[in-house]
Amino acid sequence: MNRTSTTTTTPGTATGAVPARAAAADRAAARTVAPARPPGRRDQRGPATTRPRRRTHIPPHELFAERLLAVLSGRRPVHWMLGHTVGEAYEQLVRLAPGTPLRARGARPVVRTCRGFQPCDGVVEASASIAAGEQVRALAFRLERSADLRWRCAAVEVGGERIPAES
Repeated sequence: MNRTSTTTTTPGTATGAVPARAAAADRAAARTVAPARPPGRRDQRGPATTRPRRRTHIPPHELFAERLLAVLSGRRPVHWMLGHTVGEAYEQLVRLAPGTPLRARGARPVVRTCRGFQPCDGVVEASASIAAGEQVRALAFRLERSADLRWRCAAVEVGGERIPAES
């Protein structure tokens, strides 16, 4: 019988093999977690773990208050509201906008508060206070939900004075 000799090599004896201690050190280094702070930073804070909450739903009257403010302060043209109005509201905006009733010198007007009341399904009557510097004006408007389930502005009043409809 012919005997074949088999040789087994240990990690430290084979040619090109990594010594056992070095391999263990490499595995330990791979398991360690990298520091949570950039190099040179001395405090112990890590990256932020909580995300700021996003407001997922903005009520339609708040959106329309911003839109109407943009038109009535002169930042947007009246035709920007063309698809967002029904009935007489667009005509009211056409008459109101040239005078820019919500424009103030020096300060940019902002919506300070906006409240809505729903007298029945598909209707929201809202009021907003608009502040520009020390000047505060009132804005009232009515929203109606159309057949395609989109909200549209149906009436607008600024500062308690409503321009009568022309006959």
